Amino acid sequence: MFKKFSGEDVSAQNQVKASVQRKIRQSIAEEYPGLEPVLDDILPKKSPLIVAKCQNHLNLVLVNNVPLFFSVRDGPYMPTLRLLHQYPNIMKKLQVDRGAIRFVLAGANIMCPGLTSPGGALDEEVGAECPVAIMAEGKQHALAIGFTKMSAKDIKAINKGIGVDNLHYLNDGLWKMERLD
Repeated sequence: MFKKFSGEDVSAQNQVKASVQRKIRQSIAEEYPGLEPVLDDILPKKSPLIVAKCQNHLNLVLVNNVPLFFSVRDGPYMPTLRLLHQYPNIMKKLQVDRGAIRFVLAGANIMCPGLTSPGGALDEEVGAECPVAIMAEGKQHALAIGFTKMSAKDIKAINKGIGVDNLHYLNDGLWKMERLD
């Protein structure tokens, strides 16, 4: 999704009204209860919140020109990897084996066998169509953020096909964009 993403892909930036800002904060707080204690630090009430509209029905949530969250169409808000590295326990995690790492870092979707093999790990509570952090065997930080196509139980049972859509990964366009000026 963000493979060739750059500042030129942003078509409009709008500072949102306070009511819209409250809705965004509320939906982020509901999706990520682990962020509740630090939500005021991440999305300060007094600083302007900017929503940047991009191609492919993508929205970026910016504070001080730093992208913090993104959403596709009207889907849930997902943190950028930079934010996830600061607060690693806010998302449910799935782990891929060592063999899948290079493919994930190239932007490939995560296949079921990469999650169910001996190096992989599944969180049984992860449902279908849920944002997840993709961890790598033997690594401390997340290497991608994805959106599950099926629940963890189905991934384990079916064990073939795409389990997670890879939306944002290390060294993609969004990762390289530290600030949107």
